[in-house]
Amino acid sequence: IAFNGQYDGDEQIYVVPTGGGEPRQLTYYPALGPLPPRWGFDNQVLGWNPNGEGILFRSLRAGFDLSNGSLYEVPLAGGLPRPLPLPESGLADYSPDGGSVVYSPVFRDFRTWKRYQGGWAQELYTLDLGSHAVRRITNHVRADRDPMWVGGKIFFNSDRSGTFNLYAFDLTSGETTALTQETTWDVRWPSADPSGRIVFELAGELQILDPASSQRRALSIEVPDDGLARRPSRVAAADEIEDFSLSPTGKRALFTARGDVFTVPAEHGPTRNLTRTPGAHEREAAWSPDGKQVAYISDATGEEEIYVVAEDGSGEAKQLTRGGKARRFSPRWSPDGKRIAFADKDGKLWELEVRSGALREVADNPLGQIADHVWSPDSRYLAFTLAEPNGYASVYVFGVEDGKVHRTTDPLFNQASPSWSPDGLYLYFLGDHEFHPQIGSIEWNYVVDRETEVYAQALSAKSPHPFPPLSDEEKGPDTETNDAKEEGKDGAAPRVAIDFEGIEARVARVPVEADNYAAVLALEDQLLLAVTGPFYYGRESDSRPSLSAFSLKDRELTSLVEGMDDFAVSGDGSTVLFSDGSTYRILPTDSEEEEDPTVVSTDSLAVDRVPRDEWTQIFDEVWRRFRDYFYVENLHGYDWEALRERYRPLLAYVGHRDDLNYLLGEMIAELSVGHAYVAGGDMGLPSRTPVALLGAELTLDEATGRYRLAKIYPGHNEEEDYRSPLTEVGVSAKVGDYLLAIDGEELGAGDNPYRLLRNKSGQPVKLDLSAKASGEGAREVTINPVDSEGSLRYLAFVETNRQRVAELSGGRLGYLHIPDMGASGIREFIKWYYPQLDKEGLVVDVRGNGGGNVSQMIIERLRRKVLAYSFARTWDMARPYPQNTLNGPMACLLDEDSASDGDIFPHMFRQAGLGPLIGKRSWGGVIGITNHGPLMDGGSVNVPEYGFLSPTGEWIIEGYGVAPDIEVENDPASLLAGRDPQLERAVQEVMNRLDTRIPAPERIPPGPVKTPGHSSLPPGMEP
Repeated sequence: IAFNGQYDGDEQIYVVPTGGGEPRQLTYYPALGPLPPRWGFDNQVLGWNPNGEGILFRSLRAGFDLSNGSLYEVPLAGGLPRPLPLPESGLADYSPDGGSVVYSPVFRDFRTWKRYQGGWAQELYTLDLGSHAVRRITNHVRADRDPMWVGGKIFFNSDRSGTFNLYAFDLTSGETTALTQETTWDVRWPSADPSGRIVFELAGELQILDPASSQRRALSIEVPDDGLARRPSRVAAADEIEDFSLSPTGKRALFTARGDVFTVPAEHGPTRNLTRTPGAHEREAAWSPDGKQVAYISDATGEEEIYVVAEDGSGEAKQLTRGGKARRFSPRWSPDGKRIAFADKDGKLWELEVRSGALREVADNPLGQIADHVWSPDSRYLAFTLAEPNGYASVYVFGVEDGKVHRTTDPLFNQASPSWSPDGLYLYFLGDHEFHPQIGSIEWNYVVDRETEVYAQALSAKSPHPFPPLSDEEKGPDTETNDAKEEGKDGAAPRVAIDFEGIEARVARVPVEADNYAAVLALEDQLLLAVTGPFYYGRESDSRPSLSAFSLKDRELTSLVEGMDDFAVSGDGSTVLFSDGSTYRILPTDSEEEEDPTVVSTDSLAVDRVPRDEWTQIFDEVWRRFRDYFYVENLHGYDWEALRERYRPLLAYVGHRDDLNYLLGEMIAELSVGHAYVAGGDMGLPSRTPVALLGAELTLDEATGRYRLAKIYPGHNEEEDYRSPLTEVGVSAKVGDYLLAIDGEELGAGDNPYRLLRNKSGQPVKLDLSAKASGEGAREVTINPVDSEGSLRYLAFVETNRQRVAELSGGRLGYLHIPDMGASGIREFIKWYYPQLDKEGLVVDVRGNGGGNVSQMIIERLRRKVLAYSFARTWDMARPYPQNTLNGPMACLLDEDSASDGDIFPHMFRQAGLGPLIGKRSWGGVIGITNHGPLMDGGSVNVPEYGFLSPTGEWIIEGYGVAPDIEVENDPASLLAGRDPQLERAVQEVMNRLDTRIPAPERIPPGPVKTPGHSSLPPGMEP
């Protein structure tokens, strides 16, 4: 029996006798992973060679992204797997004689997207392994996959009827016949034996079908199981902390972790679990101002509601809200403890009376949820920000007594993070008013960074300037009669007086330099300012988030915390709790710089885990998130309640967290939409073995029984991402060299070189190389290996294509590949676009583009048109205006793997009139997603949330993809011959359009004559 095992962490291929015994490992090259569920897993066993001497499997080892899977056969006797002559493949099966395979070029069997009809829908082909002749045997808009070749028929699985069913294709007649007619549950994972019997899964049970007799029966299988993964246990929760805050005086910290609410002492005392609900997800806890209660959000009823519980855990929790049907956020107590303000996913802000449970809607944000609502010191007002039609945010204030909402800041500027001064005189906030942009080094363009400033708004028309001119004076008697100050004596909250008329103009800048401020918090005598570092796409910021204190008296800024992730301040403003990775520390807010913070131990955070209860809660929460966030309210016409009732009974059969993800994936797949994902959770996966890689392809010389370096990827050793160990300075390795030994262990024909490279990542590796198999003249080289060869293969792909375009165009055209629309994609664009601006045309390749969010940046640059030229006497060439403009025609290559923002890019390329699209129809998934927080055990769920419309209001791209203007198939025979028909056609199309290009002036025209008697006006404008 051949199977995939994770004995050493990653997925490798093993064999074991049918009667049992010790598994024997056959593969050692590192498997990519752990992969998100939608990608399945690496090194997937597909079947046996009919001769019984090798195992067919699909591997990602030769690709550079997760869609680049290829077929291999590993010998049962051991040694290196051999690749099949097929550049890319999904699932496949050998013909009975082993001379051909049936395959699908793409792989999406684990995708949670039913009834998919985009460019990635699988079709089936046969390939003669000798002649490389290809025959297409299916042609349907939906998926045809899971092929099984038995005699003169190919059985396969297809959802052409709307549900996956089994079909048979007759190789002689070409007819296709349906074998099953399921309408509710999909037929999954079919596999055939040599006689043609097919075993498959249906609704969680195995069935066997004999196509010859049409007889079908379910298998009754009892597997002895101790239910270890279902067993209740006590587990640590510190790794699943969702949020944290402080008690009113900072004596205790408040955490929500693994679905429960905890209080933890700053130094001494017990940790308390206040909720103990293994079947409910509690989060976002907040301490009451009097320190007696804790409010939190819980879904114990099946919907998210607000609860309060005694701070010492005594008594039962009290439910304050009822009837909620929306995700809720950020409960904040009023200072008098009578009200709680909270937000929901619809952008609404609510006021809750704690005693009565009465709810009042405060505001409705037209764009996103409200997250920065804060109470005034006297509990009579609530400040928050709302989005304006221009996309900016403004500060608003709600009056509890009159129920009115007032905007207090100018909507022409972006303002956020309001914070009331404790004396009730000012409302502080952050704003973007003045700009001093940075200019990029590659092109003449700006980026805005460190431009946010801190402002104080005088609430009363009588309020003094918060930062008057400094002057040294004798201090006389205090004659301040401000109402707020008088009423604030003896601990009473100052009464806040607001004159809304003219309030937008009563703003003063706090005298601190502009920065990337994320929050401002006003305390009695200082402002706390949180600052984030500049954002870089693809690498860490050059500075960590920090917290500083600005003295209102001395007007000096001092550092409080350097390097943190988030922070919370006690109700009295005396203490700050901040996180740095998994460490939490407490510090007085008036701390001196040399004072060391106190570590708050989270080691005692633990929950009594009941897996079945957790899994039920997670199932319901995922269902609710799709109900709440799906981009259209009708959920594509499906009855979401009915679908929950169909799938929920299957929870009884879930035996592992991975089963739950599979079940959830099947349910959300019913909505027939892209970007619907579940992943992660408490899997208990083993750690993966690190493997040292050489940046080379090895082959066995059958004649000598020695391994040779068949190919060395040259890389770009000046870039760490593209470092190639065998081409670095001082390493004398050559293609054709024999690899005799690794770290002193000799290699022979029955050995697998990658076995000797496991557990050696990150350390020098010694290789014995020789030009001769005998070892004569052998030399020892020491290399610094890499962890992955994907980047080197990608660079080789790009360089090969760039050179091919140069050859086909006589050096006139440039070539640019964009691997994704994220950090890698924008990096590669910058790297390769600007050096090729001297070309007369450009081939832009987004085949295999994995998506992201930067397509608009690239389209903006590609669509620039030359409007003029600048010249200087000393220049030999003109410079275009705008700068960095490619003056010439373009074409865009796309394929089935152009996905998400990789779908959007070719569509916009065409909309912008940049040139033809060439290749195959794209993936077709453009409904955007956002992370709304983890599931209770750390798992994740992504809900398709942001639809995509044309300018005239029609849904576009989703579910179909972007069709090319010129469809070109990259057939296996051409690719194996070293050709790329799609690329060749793109070069041809751009070359055919070169005559539309208006070349730059080759020389300066005669200089204008402006001497007396000569007009310097343009023709026709003379007086």
